[in-house]
Amino acid sequence: MKKQRSLLMLVAFFAAFYACQTTVEPKPEPQFITINGPDLVAPDGSKFFIQGTNLGNWLNPEGYMFRFQKASSARLIDQAFREMVGPDFVDEFWQKFKDNYVTREDIQHIKSTGANTIRIPFHYKLFTHEDYMGLSHDQDGFQRLDSLVEWCRASEIYLILDMHDAPGGQTGDNIDDSYGYPWLMVSERSQKLFVDIWKRIAEHYKNEPVILAYDLLNEPIATYFKEDEAMLNEQLEPLYRKAVTAIREVDTNHIIMLGGAQWNSNFRVFTDSKLDDKMMYTCHRYWCDTLQANIQDFVDYRDSVNLPMFMGETGENTNEWISAWTRLMIRNNIGYTYWPYKKMGSERGMVTVPTPENWDLIVAFTESARGNFAEIRAARPDQELVKKALLEFIENCQFRNCTVNDEYIKAMGLNP
Repeated sequence: MKKQRSLLMLVAFFAAFYACQTTVEPKPEPQFITINGPDLVAPDGSKFFIQGTNLGNWLNPEGYMFRFQKASSARLIDQAFREMVGPDFVDEFWQKFKDNYVTREDIQHIKSTGANTIRIPFHYKLFTHEDYMGLSHDQDGFQRLDSLVEWCRASEIYLILDMHDAPGGQTGDNIDDSYGYPWLMVSERSQKLFVDIWKRIAEHYKNEPVILAYDLLNEPIATYFKEDEAMLNEQLEPLYRKAVTAIREVDTNHIIMLGGAQWNSNFRVFTDSKLDDKMMYTCHRYWCDTLQANIQDFVDYRDSVNLPMFMGETGENTNEWISAWTRLMIRNNIGYTYWPYKKMGSERGMVTVPTPENWDLIVAFTESARGNFAEIRAARPDQELVKKALLEFIENCQFRNCTVNDEYIKAMGLNP
């Protein structure tokens, strides 16, 4: 009996010992970028100053990035491609486009320049069952962003999620792929979808520290609606409040960015600067002088609310302008992500995509009269040449085939 008791005690001892040895230590809580007055603060307590670029055109195609003028938005680009080479080929093209336009190699390169942040514009349709970029159901928004998050985590670079095209359209111009008016501001149905998508995104990424912030709306309410401008502007802050409330039901970790009306420039529309305790503002500015006066309105508003101000978009200019504008932003403590990262046939980006052979045929078709089927047939170029050019574009846009613009990168305040 005594031997049996001793044996049981020995078994109990080793069981307890083994349990102690195999106890899994709890994972540390993820650490996020936070806010302290007008500054961002890194998890180690140091000041964090945003410097980076925008992945424009990848998940929200824009016509001018393809050198088009009339086919200026995603919907119009898609229509033109389908008229030239048919829907099946175009569906396959968009899948290849999404697979190749931005890859892990692009993110590694951006990190190698010294950039610390990437802003990713996306279309709301990536999170619906609407026709978009080659899919008519089961859109792949989360798969695309999940891959990007993984690449950014591996490269240790932060990511800002930017809803560039919102339900109904928040801008009323080509950049939001809308129907020429900011219908989001006057449609309860579109507003509900906008809020629901952001809540789903926040639920999905609530514990992901690589994501720096949610940029709720890109450039709401263009300057073309003077008769309605006051009414439209009044809708912006309440809409933001709905989205912030919904996001905070599932995610209390991430910073929320609010853009001003009229191309992210008018912050007088806000009456409550404390919609949330993890909130900041984001401005945009292009094609102006590089003087203090051209940034002072943003500085004044930033100082009045004592919250960070971030230049989400700027650029599309010469290296000399980029260099002077960069110095101006640094001097005024306004972090920045330049637009865009890459562009076809232009050095006004971190890298240049070579222009495919016969691309001029595609451009000419998009500029032609296509108001009826007879005009489409008359204008359509050789289908095989168009297909070849589109496939060459897929090859050319891959990082290994692009040209790196070192002088532009240096002008951004980075070190290639």
